[in-house]
Amino acid sequence: MKRKDSVKWFLTLTMMVGGLTSCGVDMPQMKDSSFETMTVKKSDIELPYKFSARMKGQNDVTVTPQVSGQLMKICVTEGQQVKKGQTLFIIDSRNAQLELEAAQANLQAALAQENSAKLEYESNKNLFDKKIVSSYMLNNSENSYKQAQAAVAQARASVNRAKVNLGFCTITASVSGIIGEIPVRVGDQVSPMTQLTMLSGNTTMYAEFSVTEAIVEAMVKEGMKAAELDKYIAQLPEATFVMKNGTEYPHKGRIISLTGVVNAETGSLTSKVSFPNPDGHLYSGIQGTIVMPFAEKSVIVIPQYAVVRLQDKAQVYKVNADSTATAVEVTTEDTGNGKEFIVTSGLNVGDRIVTVGANNVTEGQKVLFPEGAKSEK
Repeated sequence: MKRKDSVKWFLTLTMMVGGLTSCGVDMPQMKDSSFETMTVKKSDIELPYKFSARMKGQNDVTVTPQVSGQLMKICVTEGQQVKKGQTLFIIDSRNAQLELEAAQANLQAALAQENSAKLEYESNKNLFDKKIVSSYMLNNSENSYKQAQAAVAQARASVNRAKVNLGFCTITASVSGIIGEIPVRVGDQVSPMTQLTMLSGNTTMYAEFSVTEAIVEAMVKEGMKAAELDKYIAQLPEATFVMKNGTEYPHKGRIISLTGVVNAETGSLTSKVSFPNPDGHLYSGIQGTIVMPFAEKSVIVIPQYAVVRLQDKAQVYKVNADSTATAVEVTTEDTGNGKEFIVTSGLNVGDRIVTVGANNVTEGQKVLFPEGAKSEK
């Protein structure tokens, strides 16, 4: 009985398959995997060179007093934008004012003494011409007159010095910029050794960064003269400053120096990019990244997804004449755009490689393409 049931079930299944086929329903069939390929060629590409950088003002000035005294007034706040000549601090000027008044009084006395000496000298000169007084008296009065003139000059210098010291009691901004930390308070005794604040001249900012000797050698021709170097620097592409939060500074910068003293420990040089700062958005000390585009001419560029990583090696699958794939080890350089690699060895112009689906290829596998689709991208 069981044998008859098994035969019956087999016949029923056969009839169902035949019915589906006669109705035009296609049954699933095994198909070979298909891939996309490209023919290797050389092209030009622009690479973004990136360097860690720190901003510095064009004129970072340490503000210290020129005279000693009590700090009477602080006219600015930390982080305030100031203009050249704007008042920053005021020191007690009473002593300086008294010194100026004393110097002015001494000048008046010296002028009076000079006038008396002049009159005496002129009188003795007239008497000497009439042979009434001796030459000794004339010379003596002349010397007294010259001494009085020197005393006036000295007194006048004392007045000017006192005026300068009085002016030092009002401390003004030597450059336009941003006020840094103010460690002093009103009432403090200050002297020329006291740092009042740091003034960052920020109308133009410098991004300082380190460049390896290898990069400099790649960008600058060996034996280039100073005049040629300046011309070369002027033709370099503009630089972009990207802040730590990823924000791109809207104004572009220009390299102003490429060389300097090589750091013996790191083997790098300090270079600078100048950025305009009309809105005062850049501050001394902030860090970010300098991005500079440099063109690579006539290089082999392939998509990153065409490269298969095996531990520390990189390989691509080269398509042979019989459509089979062979693994080829290559050396690559990152372009920095997250999409492509530059191949420095392992491939030649005209080679065909697998791009899409490279991770699924096995050695010696025959590569097929879907009907009607393009095999290259």
